[in-house]
Amino acid sequence: MDRYYYIYVLLSEKDGKKYTGYTSNLPLRIEAHQKGRVKSTKHRRPLKLIYFEGCLSQDDAIKREK
Repeated sequence: MDRYYYIYVLLSEKDGKKYTGYTSNLPLRIEAHQKGRVKSTKHRRPLKLIYFEGCLSQDDAIKREK
């Protein structure tokens, strides 16, 4: 059990909407969002990380994301 998963919420400073996702590498995923490499948030930048939490399994992270 050495891998954690994270759910996170980003706030678009452009349109004020929130985006929720999950990942096993939070810093890398946030960087991808900020650089426009994520299709669903590419046109909603800049983005601000407003919440994240760790989960012990991918299944838990997916449930929390939804």
